[in-house]
Amino acid sequence: MLTEIFPFQFELSATAIAGASLWALALYWGFSTLNQWVMEQLNRWFNFAERSLYTSVEEFERTRKGREAQNAFYASLFSIVPFLIVGSFCNWGVEYTLGSSWGISIGILACISGAVYELGRRDSQSN
Repeated sequence: MLTEIFPFQFELSATAIAGASLWALALYWGFSTLNQWVMEQLNRWFNFAERSLYTSVEEFERTRKGREAQNAFYASLFSIVPFLIVGSFCNWGVEYTLGSSWGISIGILACISGAVYELGRRDSQSN
């Protein structure tokens, strides 16, 4: 089906998708302050962009609470995209230097390291 839509072929292996996802998760946890910043900027941009769609101030204020909640949800979903891109490059770098069998293994180690770092960071903030 995809070959009918696109005039070219591209191949994605399951190990590449899994490795990139693991690296993205590790980076998402490891750089959680950057993640929060990206999420806030996306939320601000979504709210600003949606404001331009309304001509009536009354209609804008009446539906504000629901739209801001929806925009926060979309911002949290789209905040993973930069991490997926960088995670794909990290996975490609590991597979290029160490071989294809190491992509998922190093991704799992990076996930564990990012999770431990995030737990330690949150623990130190609460104390």
